[in-house]
Amino acid sequence: MQRVLIAPSILAADFSRLADEVCQVEEAGADWIHCDIMDGHFVDNISFGPGIVATVRKLTNLPLDVHLMIQHADHYLPRFIDAGANSITIHVEPEAKHNVGKTLQQIRDAGCHAGLTLNPATPFALLEPFLHQLDLLLIMTVHPGFGGQSFRAEQMEKLRQAYDWKTKNNPNLDLEVDGGINPETAKIAIENGANVIVAGTSIFKSKDYAAEIRALRGE
Repeated sequence: MQRVLIAPSILAADFSRLADEVCQVEEAGADWIHCDIMDGHFVDNISFGPGIVATVRKLTNLPLDVHLMIQHADHYLPRFIDAGANSITIHVEPEAKHNVGKTLQQIRDAGCHAGLTLNPATPFALLEPFLHQLDLLLIMTVHPGFGGQSFRAEQMEKLRQAYDWKTKNNPNLDLEVDGGINPETAKIAIENGANVIVAGTSIFKSKDYAAEIRALRGE
């Protein structure tokens, strides 16, 4: 069984002390740092861009897991690659306004891990043509755009479909979940096949980052 990896989302961090927050979650046992990029068009919120990713890159040697909730990801990819992203996840929905297959290849050609995700309302079938191009598949357990939402358990059906495909075709595929994650919902996701857990509020609003990360892993 793959080790469960924990990726704190800095969207929930205290940006007035971002350097301390990144260092603290690394010391607490985080495996990746998750960066949520929102453009105010694909999702109804704006977060931060490649400049912040580049800053975080200087603060840690942990892999930077960048989720592009933006339109025209192909256009902006070089900026996030140059900023130091290790994995880049894009959206499959037509509203993202890019050629999904070509964008995934662009990510891989740059030496990054290629990830793909879908909104809760999007059927799993839309992902299927691209599964063989992926290093990472992200199942969103909330509608993307805002932190602090409640976990949508019905999305576990998609995770089970992904796990079944992974078992038959690519055991090294990372299955990631993001949205409403706490120790209880992380346990549900892990039981359904997830091996990467993204958590923002659960970690950054806790009093003990290390204890929360252990709890998310089920330790």
